[in-house]
Amino acid sequence: MKPTQSPDPQTIPLEEQLVGVNAKTGLYPGARSWSGGRFRVLGKGPLESYCYHVMSRTCGGEVFFDDVEKEALRRVIWRMAEFSGIKVVTYCLMGNHFHLLAEVPHRETWLQRFEGPQGEAKLFEHLSSLYSKAYLGLLRDELSDLRARGMGVLAEQRLAALKKRFCDLSLFVKEIKERFSRWFNKRRGRRGTLWMDRFKSVLVEGKGEALRTMAAYIDLNPVRAGLVKDPKDYRWCGYAEALGGSRRAQRGLCKAVGKPVDGWKSAGAAEAYRCLLHAEGREVKDAQNEAVVRRGVTAESARAVLTEKGKLSPAEMVRLRVRYFSDGLVLGSREFVEGIFEAQRELFGPKRKQGARRMAESDAPFYTLRHLRVRPLE
Repeated sequence: MKPTQSPDPQTIPLEEQLVGVNAKTGLYPGARSWSGGRFRVLGKGPLESYCYHVMSRTCGGEVFFDDVEKEALRRVIWRMAEFSGIKVVTYCLMGNHFHLLAEVPHRETWLQRFEGPQGEAKLFEHLSSLYSKAYLGLLRDELSDLRARGMGVLAEQRLAALKKRFCDLSLFVKEIKERFSRWFNKRRGRRGTLWMDRFKSVLVEGKGEALRTMAAYIDLNPVRAGLVKDPKDYRWCGYAEALGGSRRAQRGLCKAVGKPVDGWKSAGAAEAYRCLLHAEGREVKDAQNEAVVRRGVTAESARAVLTEKGKLSPAEMVRLRVRYFSDGLVLGSREFVEGIFEAQRELFGPKRKQGARRMAESDAPFYTLRHLRVRPLE
């Protein structure tokens, strides 16, 4: 009898490979508390939020992630950020390590959303973004039982323990790594530790030159590693995701360059950040101007970007909307898309009046039959 062979991952749809990443769970063992470890410098001001550059590497740098695994890690990071109340300014997922620039809000200010008569209901609604209905049902039963037995103080302590998980950098990164490790080990059929030691972190001033420089350093990693010549071409970084239309990635980079939160287009944040990347990321050559001693964007590329004031051409903007090429059904001018729509009208619902959907992410007059409102980059 011949042994059965595992299916080729290339033939399995992406969403099927990421089922475990998208699934909701109960509370992970050890997630209720964290005993610390590596010494860290943490912000202690009364009301401020603080930014941190986080970096973590696989054991010995010997385990490398493929494209599906980078996508899984990206989803885990965003999901835990939403749950934890932590904002992602930018990130970069490399083959054997990741960089993350995160803004940690002031805990007491952030927790005010769960105060008042509807506070507990709002807390459970927030918990549902990460935890399963089964786990939340058990938690509700536990709280009701404690209160019915006159042990309301213990019920409040139970809720307080859950709230401690919010706005905590160590718990945030710890659970990212733990959740990803479980999925990764199952996918690879491996056991044991995936990550080297605890993560490294640097406290970064949350505005001005320091924040801009750190964000650019992170998004320039694939250029300096020789993987791409322009950071817009590396899919697993905050800059490329922002160019792909992700509002959350755009908002992070708006903060990095000191623009209004929704100023990616309206306030020129996209152009400002692109200019910053090419100014900060220039390659360095030796004294004879011959050998490259530090890889980066070429002087010619930097000059071209700065001359254009960071503005991408319409063709480049369309190329960065990767999903439109596979999920848009039809891509072209308004007249072309409308013509296809009218010719095959029976394929669409009766409520749909027109076929052409403008690609809102691009200034060029490109249209598609499908308006990708979520993650056009994927």
